[in-house]
Amino acid sequence: MNSLSDEQQSIVDAPLEPMSVIACAGSGKTRTAVYRVIKMRRNLGEHRGRVALLSFSNVAVDTFRSDFRTLTEGINDIHHERVEIDTMDSFITTSILRPHAYRTMGCDRTPFLVAGTEPFLQNKEFKFWVQPTNGDAFPVQPTDLHKVVVNLRAGKPTFQFRQHGALLTINNGPAVTARLGTVGAYTHDLGRYWSYRVLTEQPRLLQALARRYSHILVDESQDIGSLHQAILVLLSGAGSTISLIGDPHQGIYGFAGADGKFLTGYGQTQGVSSYSLTRNYRSVPAILTIANSLSSRTDTADRQVPETGHGAFFIGYKNAEQEQLVSAFRAAVIAAGLRLENSAVICRGREQVRKLTGNDATIGQGTVKAFAAAAIHRDKRQDYMSAFKAVAGCIASLLVDPPARLVEVITQPARYPESKLLRREIWSFTRNPDTGLPASTLQADTQWHPLLVQRVKALLQRLRDVHGLTPAHTLGNKLAKTKVPNTPLIATTDLATDQDLPVRIDTVHQVKGESLDAVLYLAAKDHVEALLAGVDTEVGRIGYVAVTRARNLFWLGVPHNALQSLRPSLLSRGFQEVGTS
Repeated sequence: MNSLSDEQQSIVDAPLEPMSVIACAGSGKTRTAVYRVIKMRRNLGEHRGRVALLSFSNVAVDTFRSDFRTLTEGINDIHHERVEIDTMDSFITTSILRPHAYRTMGCDRTPFLVAGTEPFLQNKEFKFWVQPTNGDAFPVQPTDLHKVVVNLRAGKPTFQFRQHGALLTINNGPAVTARLGTVGAYTHDLGRYWSYRVLTEQPRLLQALARRYSHILVDESQDIGSLHQAILVLLSGAGSTISLIGDPHQGIYGFAGADGKFLTGYGQTQGVSSYSLTRNYRSVPAILTIANSLSSRTDTADRQVPETGHGAFFIGYKNAEQEQLVSAFRAAVIAAGLRLENSAVICRGREQVRKLTGNDATIGQGTVKAFAAAAIHRDKRQDYMSAFKAVAGCIASLLVDPPARLVEVITQPARYPESKLLRREIWSFTRNPDTGLPASTLQADTQWHPLLVQRVKALLQRLRDVHGLTPAHTLGNKLAKTKVPNTPLIATTDLATDQDLPVRIDTVHQVKGESLDAVLYLAAKDHVEALLAGVDTEVGRIGYVAVTRARNLFWLGVPHNALQSLRPSLLSRGFQEVGTS
């Protein structure tokens, strides 16, 4: 796709008014949004109002920024400084939360994001209590604070705990949130809550923000949650022009109120113009045919039928043979001449991912368990970024009164360039098994653990000498050998080699927004049934997202004991059975 289609061009050239764009998967939303922002900013001329282009993942934002730089190179009338490209949450945090929320929160410092490892969170005053429908109430552990969900229902906040796909009531949400607020602490969800409070309680700020951001375009708008929605509505009411672009059929964050309904309804609002993107530039026709069948859409494929292996297939599997299925998929990807590094096995939940990657074993406890998980990420999956983030969290938990947002500072170089030397120190420790985080093939209790303790202490000493970070006085307890097995963390045979790289294994939620050469969706029976039923349920939409990630090859893993009953429906939808053609 080297030029804009007629559909895309009509969106780019539209008047500077609120718009809603319903786009199919693979329709070039990113490209269209960047061109639209450029045209908007040029049409604004010398107007000082800023245009904000927002999305919901760092990957999308990085793509936006790169495309924007490329397309505007040498253009002088854009006023680049008046275009801001960021994630929705980062925009809220930077514009509202950090500079202004301290007044509403009642704290005397800049609010900071907690990692869950901060010692003060052990105080009972900062414990959320969950009240299940059946059973006794229990406290939320600090490391699970990210599972506390805040939504607005009829204008009132609700606090719930996400557990095994269910939302459980928290019986002291407002009180604990207020106590955390007095020290400036927030999670991502609590940050959205406080930002909404700020705009409702500081009307002058709301007016100022609306003047500053005269136009806001939100990509992947099906991911707008209830608090995001409330903030956008406030800004719109104060004068910001809000435009949304997305695919309601990819709304898979229902727990946060992000089910695509806001995007669908926005186009029906008075004064909002509606547009569509109906051409798929990603998937081969065979995959798009199934996507259309599932969503009742009639999108057209831009791609021609390739000569190499392609299509949408299903295959039965037994739970005990999941690794063999992954191996068969890997072989099919290679045989089709597709890129293994741009392919993935995806699952409905994180627990299944941990089982497939071998990260579900209980190895150590507390900080040692997290270090072990980091070593496995690095050595078995070659997932250096996950290992790096895990190590950063471990280091923060081993410090006395660590600086606010330390993990964020270490792991986000674009936002905190001043922490380059500290980041390099942690990154070097993470990457190097010879001098840093020990190799996971070592005997865990007699080799790996002693080396870990020795090297972590040496690292903490360097952090104190060079960066002024003070290690905890109870390192012996925090780095205890409890539950460290008398075996290697992983077997040598599990190590990846250049000749036999493992395929990526992840959740559907983590690959949303990506374009992958080949996808294996490893589903349970009810997942397959929901997929076949269409996009009216969240599980059905999750299946739709899985299908539409694939460019050339899609495999659906169906439990063997459900294969006979599901086969007719799968065939009628257009799937082929592996090994029958």
